[in-house]
Amino acid sequence: MHTPAEFEPSHVAPAVVVGAALAFAFADSRLLVCGNEHAPAVPLVEALERAGIAGERHYLGRLDSVDCYAITLPDNTPAPAGCQLAGLRSLFSIVPEPMLAIAARAFQVVEWDRTHRYCGRCGNPTRDKDGERAKQCPACGYVAYPRVSPAMMVLVTRAREVLLARANRFPGAMYSALAGFVESGETIEDCIHREVREEVGIDVTDLRYFASQSWSFPHSLMIAYTAHYAGGELRPDPSEIADARWFSIDALPDLPSPLSIARRLIDTTVAQLARESGVTPVG
Repeated sequence: MHTPAEFEPSHVAPAVVVGAALAFAFADSRLLVCGNEHAPAVPLVEALERAGIAGERHYLGRLDSVDCYAITLPDNTPAPAGCQLAGLRSLFSIVPEPMLAIAARAFQVVEWDRTHRYCGRCGNPTRDKDGERAKQCPACGYVAYPRVSPAMMVLVTRAREVLLARANRFPGAMYSALAGFVESGETIEDCIHREVREEVGIDVTDLRYFASQSWSFPHSLMIAYTAHYAGGELRPDPSEIADARWFSIDALPDLPSPLSIARRLIDTTVAQLARESGVTPVG
């Protein structure tokens, strides 16, 4: 999900909020949305206040000059009449991407707020740090910032084939590019070589950066690459991978959502291979 260009991020709330403000309110990892289930909308802060719904607020910035807040609600908060609590994934392709991108940002902020109420060093309650988005322990001074976990994604190519895998956690028959979290002391490139060997048993070369995407499940930064097959036989790790295959670009399986960086990586790479080979891709 791309953060929209018209969104101006900030952690410092204005002294005076002019006009309406949007409330990206989460309870138990679910976003509060109102209106028609086919076109749900994010409620206004004042609407939550009228409904008697309160929670800790975190200023996010402005979307088209409209102030936006992330709000941490108690887990058992009931949805008011005409609203519902929905997981972000269920809102893909329903909520406009600019709003969904800010909702994803909000989710990362409220999840950080929920999981950093106490100091990880001495166990004392933390408080919001003045001047920046951080939690500080008043007892020992330890400062905790919102967590970001870098993860690599790589689409391996071989002639006019792409390597796609179906992880054990994937729904249905969906296949995607390989991915994995960066470990301490690793570069992204180190991680790609290690994860590809561990997950499917092959070697790769010619790594090329594609793009990155914030992925709020719960706090990842996906960094995508392409790579060329360098050798080895496919040996999927059964603890993580249900199946891995080389797919011709004219016979692709079910793929991830168009909103994901995985889909953009696959579509862009397949289109390039098609241009080079004169094959019409089918997905």
